[in-house]
Amino acid sequence: MAIQRMDNVAIVVDDLDAAVAFFTELGMELEGKAQIEGLYADQTVGLDGVRSDIAMMRTPDGHSKVELTKYHTPAASDAEPRNSPPNTLGLHRVMFAVDDIDDTIARLRAHGAELLGEVAQYENTFRLCNLRGPAGIVVALAEQIG
Repeated sequence: MAIQRMDNVAIVVDDLDAAVAFFTELGMELEGKAQIEGLYADQTVGLDGVRSDIAMMRTPDGHSKVELTKYHTPAASDAEPRNSPPNTLGLHRVMFAVDDIDDTIARLRAHGAELLGEVAQYENTFRLCNLRGPAGIVVALAEQIG
């Protein structure tokens, strides 16, 4: 049996409103917010006493989603090191295709994004970069040029 689809990527953040603003500026749309708690939440994530707020963001085409989660209890813990290098095991980044990489970088910088490295060009096909956003999230951008 094959999977049906990838539903979403979940990212734990310390400031839900700032993360929603960041991803909204990127071009995602807020699908909804909810508070999550109860036995099913505890069982699903394997923690006791879960109380969290989530915001579901979707891409304009409606095919991809990012779930932003702010844990109230138990409190979120920092990964060490907080801003880990690109070769750290585990989830590395989330990549988005954009129309104008320079404009996107400028708009996201207003929300605290930092450019990691520089904008690079891959052959005559793509301009690419990585940004660090809220809660240390690494977001990659790709602008097709060829």
